[in-house]
Amino acid sequence: MFKRGPETPAAANAPLGWREKLSYGVADMGFNFYWANIATFLLIFYTDTFGISAAQAATLLASIKLINAFTDPLIGAAADRTSTRFGKFRPYLVWMSIPLGAAAVLTYTTPDLDADGKLIWAYASYLAMMVFYTCVNIPYNALSGVMSADPQERSTINGLRFIFAFAGSTLVTAATPAMVGWLGAGDDERGWQLTMVAWSIAAALMFLITFANTRERIAPPPGQKSDVLRDIRDLAANRPWVVLFVLALVIMVTITLRTTTSAYYFKYVVERPELMASFVPTYMIFAAIGAACTPLMTRYVDKKLLMIVLMSATAVLSASFFLIPGDRIDLMFALQAATGFVLGPKSPLAFSMYADTADYNEWTTGRRATAMTFAAATFSQKLGTAVAVSVIGAVFTALGYVPNAAQTTGSQAGIVWLMSFVPASFALLAVLVMCFYNLDSKLLARIQADLTARKAAP
Repeated sequence: MFKRGPETPAAANAPLGWREKLSYGVADMGFNFYWANIATFLLIFYTDTFGISAAQAATLLASIKLINAFTDPLIGAAADRTSTRFGKFRPYLVWMSIPLGAAAVLTYTTPDLDADGKLIWAYASYLAMMVFYTCVNIPYNALSGVMSADPQERSTINGLRFIFAFAGSTLVTAATPAMVGWLGAGDDERGWQLTMVAWSIAAALMFLITFANTRERIAPPPGQKSDVLRDIRDLAANRPWVVLFVLALVIMVTITLRTTTSAYYFKYVVERPELMASFVPTYMIFAAIGAACTPLMTRYVDKKLLMIVLMSATAVLSASFFLIPGDRIDLMFALQAATGFVLGPKSPLAFSMYADTADYNEWTTGRRATAMTFAAATFSQKLGTAVAVSVIGAVFTALGYVPNAAQTTGSQAGIVWLMSFVPASFALLAVLVMCFYNLDSKLLARIQADLTARKAAP
């Protein structure tokens, strides 16, 4: 049951079984038990339950993301240099799941401290949560790059993974508010704490399933020497990876702006906060449908062109949100569904492309650093989240946001812009960035053929 590490080059090109594909994907549901809570509820938890200002919360979230972003390459380098009977990456799913859950519970705990003490608690607990999250997530991301050498298989497992991811996000955004009310019995502080206990236990079980039912088949070239600085230099010279690094940052800003602002939009603009329980899940459901269609799309459309089309559509749909009257709930949900569908393939596409850039790196330099490739990618995603939260915090502070009170006309207008034109502008920037990507299907086929020949040579 607990399979070992790297196998033969022939095994790397063999089709993957559905049990292994599904088992790989299920862990991303567990990750979204954390990530969806962070993206959707953590800011409003800090401002409306924990009891710190919007400016303090935004500074906290942005600064911790920034600090944590710089730990990603370190964790990636450590994972690349890990050697166990179960492989390089899978053991982290077991080793770090309990520390991650404990840190998450502490993050959503409101201590009986003064204002300064609470702020220190928030910084310390959230930083711990994000570091342990990275310790599990980066090896998991890297695992998709060593399970198979076939680009289409990679598209399939990443497509399945994000179906689970969006399902997890849907479940979290739909169930969390009700769980807080039920478990807290009127005490929101206790409700948030117990809710995170439940999500953490569920996530740990899913990580165990992935560990037990997947295997690593691709190893670095024999004799490759450990050299972190060389790995970083290789990535900096890897043009397709650099493009994806910038792309991930820009897309994460786009998504985080809309997701985080949604809670404020329905509470203070639409004045129907209960709709959040179905608004974000609507996005997730249709994003899962889009993710499920990704392997079919990549059979007929080159990944680069597909990404450009998807982000162009995202820009149009986001900008259209500005035109919706506050009482047209049906149009809000229709645009949310359409946005989810066109953004759904983005994640499996991007992670499949990261694995392709790891192959490109090995092809051009003779060296492979899979975890470092994915770690530096998550570095840019966290920078993007930090940028988005900083933008939201700056806008709210400038417009005079006051928690749990009627908002000024200017504050309401700022919230609407953060749901529409601001993310639309970042989506258009993503289109521009993608124009510089230079890995097409023909070059990938050549790379795979050359790498297979190298490994088969005596």
